[in-house]
Amino acid sequence: MAKQRAPSKSEPKHTAYPVRAWIIWFLSALFMFYKYALEVSPSVMTSTLMSTFQISGTALGNLAACYFYAYLLLQIPAGLLLDKIGPRKITTLAIGLCAFGSLIFAKADTLLVAGIGRFLTGAGAAFAAVNCLKLIANWFPLRQFAFMAGLMMTLAMLGAVGGQAPLAAFIDAFEWRYAMQFIGLAGVALAIIFWLVVRDRAPDHKTERHIVSTRISLLESIRQVFKNSQAWWLSVYSGFAFAPVMVFGGLWGVSFTSEAFGLTQNMSAQAVSLIFIGFAVGAPVFGWFSDWIGRRRIVMFWGTLVGLVSITTVIYLPGISLFSLSFLLFLFGFSISSFLLCFTMIREVSLAVLAATAIGFMNAFDALFGAFSDPLTGKFLDMGWDGRIVEGARVFSVDAYKAAFITLPVYLIIALFLLARIKETYCKPSSPTSLP
Repeated sequence: MAKQRAPSKSEPKHTAYPVRAWIIWFLSALFMFYKYALEVSPSVMTSTLMSTFQISGTALGNLAACYFYAYLLLQIPAGLLLDKIGPRKITTLAIGLCAFGSLIFAKADTLLVAGIGRFLTGAGAAFAAVNCLKLIANWFPLRQFAFMAGLMMTLAMLGAVGGQAPLAAFIDAFEWRYAMQFIGLAGVALAIIFWLVVRDRAPDHKTERHIVSTRISLLESIRQVFKNSQAWWLSVYSGFAFAPVMVFGGLWGVSFTSEAFGLTQNMSAQAVSLIFIGFAVGAPVFGWFSDWIGRRRIVMFWGTLVGLVSITTVIYLPGISLFSLSFLLFLFGFSISSFLLCFTMIREVSLAVLAATAIGFMNAFDALFGAFSDPLTGKFLDMGWDGRIVEGARVFSVDAYKAAFITLPVYLIIALFLLARIKETYCKPSSPTSLP
């Protein structure tokens, strides 16, 4: 009889609590679902928000970007707080902050108050990903980390889907303020359940595997990451590759497809949600395929290239059918999800004790690009506006959208060139990569 492999001394078994571990993972991943639903929610309310607050496209872009401003500021400190205090306490407060921000946004009667609501939502959302990764590390064997993290991203993208067509249908049936109130109350319920169910680590968790190291200071961690040129190239690539998803899928895509293809708001939301469905499918597929062939950069190159071709075709090729539109949007989400391999690569090129700081550094670039790209697109739309107003909201022409969306293929072209500066890791760490 073959001998069963004994677990490593540094790898806790976590075999006595499988059901609770999965429940804790699910609640953490549900926070990711909630975070992405809130992140993309303005995309189905563009006309409504411009009419309600009497604002331009630039102002709407800034309102949506308030989420990213807070996300950017807190991305790196989030891991440190979770590590020092623990995910149960910190994440309960973070979910509550997201919910509170949503409720403020729902009740806002001025643009300033609405911006404060979005900022608070982004502040809470900054903790979602690192919280889930930390709890995976504390409740699951290390060999399951990549698989569980991939499942986390799939559920997160389904949240983005929920913030598209289902939210648009909810708004059509009721009103946007009621929809955001409902989302806010759902967040309060999630925070309560999270506090009651989640524990920081499994009872048999002997070896601490911190997402953020306690052996070196935060400033020293940041300094070490800043010295790593590959961390910079990977992070800038990540920002350029992901920004088109948030600009098109997270804010302006629904209104564009409605105007360009004559679709209703709900049908446009359904079409755009295919980006996130494709992303949810593609993320684990590219992760598996990259591991299988033992290479990362070539997978990211072809994924980014196909993403460039598909989104450019949607924007600039006239007269495509609804089926072709749907297929191309799904293909865009599926192919561009290959960029997530850069998160694996930054762990492979960083010291193990800097893993979370490096990932936070990269996440900060994604937030930074989202923070300026939404207002920039809005500014370009305002410049091309022909003066048409429907029910108090500015309506932009297809030509204005095409001019404003020139940034999307440009971003992806830049991302392709940046890949030339990124060194292939061949799926091997340059230093030990077990979580510290």
